[in-house]
Amino acid sequence: MSNESAAQAAVEAADLAARSLHQRLMASGHERPEGDRCPICFDLIELPVAANSMNNVCCMKRVCDGCVLAAHQRGIYDSCPFCRTPLAADDASELAMVQKRVDKGDADAIYMLGNKYYHGELGLAKNVPRAIELWTEAAELGSLDAHYQLGDSYYYGDGIEKDKSRGIQHWQEAAMNGDAESRHELGHVEYNNGNHLLAVQHCMISAKMGYEKSLNSIKEMFKEGHATKAQYAEALLGYRDAVEEMKSPQREEAKRQRY
Repeated sequence: MSNESAAQAAVEAADLAARSLHQRLMASGHERPEGDRCPICFDLIELPVAANSMNNVCCMKRVCDGCVLAAHQRGIYDSCPFCRTPLAADDASELAMVQKRVDKGDADAIYMLGNKYYHGELGLAKNVPRAIELWTEAAELGSLDAHYQLGDSYYYGDGIEKDKSRGIQHWQEAAMNGDAESRHELGHVEYNNGNHLLAVQHCMISAKMGYEKSLNSIKEMFKEGHATKAQYAEALLGYRDAVEEMKSPQREEAKRQRY
């Protein structure tokens, strides 16, 4: 095979791989991962998950605010609502709990430890390179949160040399597994690249998961003429349905009490 033929074959193979990835990206990840469900009430936690739940370092179970409130109403204040392990008394105790889970290869714990290094919390010195190492390890073990964070770090060059392609790859991996925030970021990337049709498609998926930022993005694209009235109506209806499914009396009460 001549050099010219080999080059042409390589281009065709790359194009085929890109089209295959695009098909998988748009066909998968329309449902949120099971890890976004509260382990007590089994309902999906409202988005953004971190703002509507409590992550317990003892078992790495994320419990929705409604179930945290219910536990408090039953007099459970000083132990985990899920596994009943006493809460850490100080930073050193909390770090020890996290490290115990890390030593067992818990992806969520490894991701959390990365966050602690990134922010310099629990008595740890701020160490962004170490945080990225831990996020990378967690991502390899399947943490969608880690993929999202790595996407953000590489795409924007936050604490590491900017590598937009690598950042997008992390967001794609998370999006194909149902991560709404990563899907939204992909929509943002396509919008900035002038690919408004793809931007609407990505944001439509995450809006229907109940992600308000994506709904607002489609609204803005509708105002700009990049999305149709029918698309905005579809996104709005899907968003409302998703939000309604995540509501409960306990969660609404928790919001009123600002849990």
